[in-house]
Formats: sequence, structure tokens, C-alpha cells
Amino acid sequence: MAGMNTSATRVLLGVRGMSRDAGQTVAAALAALPGVSRATPDDGQIEVHYDPTQLTIMDLVRAVRGQGFLAGML
Repeated sequence: MAGMNTSATRVLLGVRGMSRDAGQTVAAALAALPGVSRATPDDGQIEVHYDPTQLTIMDLVRAVRGQGFLAGML
């Protein structure tokens, strides 16, 4: 199991006021977090696949806030 992330959890975060261009920046910030395997932006939301043993949803929300946006679970 070395290197395999078998415990990935998927969450959909709503991000208020986020444009498609900003979504790429926010997704990149999320993807840079240890434990995030994928962050896919869409209009006003980001789908994040992450390892819940390494991160909480609040960690993800804080990373989005760090980019200047409010986020919450959908």
C-alpha cells in the first residue's frame, strides 16, 4: 500500500464569489496541501479529494479563506 491513497474522501466546497479564473488559483492552493490528491474547480465550487487522516474540512476551508474567499460544505 506504499504510496497508495486508499482512504481518500471527496468533499464539495461552495466558494462564494469565485470566478472560473480564481478557481484555478484556489484549486492550486488546495492541491499544494499535503493530503490533497485532487482539487477540481467549477463555477462557485471546488471538488476536493483528500486524506482525512491528514486534513480536516476546516483545513480545506482555511486554505480557501487564505486565497480571499469564503467557503463551506455543499
